[in-house]
Amino acid sequence: MLIRGVLAHMLIAWLSNCVALLVAAAVIPAIGYEKDLGTLLLAGLILGVVNVLVRPWIILFTLPAVILSLGVFLLAINALMLWLTSKLVSGFTIGGFWSTLGGAAIVWLVNAALRRAQRSSRTEPEYRWERG
Repeated sequence: MLIRGVLAHMLIAWLSNCVALLVAAAVIPAIGYEKDLGTLLLAGLILGVVNVLVRPWIILFTLPAVILSLGVFLLAINALMLWLTSKLVSGFTIGGFWSTLGGAAIVWLVNAALRRAQRSSRTEPEYRWERG
């Protein structure tokens, strides 16, 4: 049962990354995936893997900057993860510094909104007691 929950969480995170990258590519013209669904799916998967394996180490090494900036530096770290994903996935491109930073902000916002929607759908009661 635990494995099923972990796999479901990983699948949801992957699809959330794909949706976030799709939105970022739609909003920022310098971000592209060559209109290839396979490239988008691979980029979402690689972004998730990079966020799990690399991001914690980068945060640890830059912890003073994260603390001094009150967490704003995390946006730069997210941009770095997005740039690294673009280097690992051929066909997934990001223009320059500002488009990478904007893309990271959009990916963060979309993922946060999707997590919130998922959380609220899980916490709603399945039925309601009626007063009678």
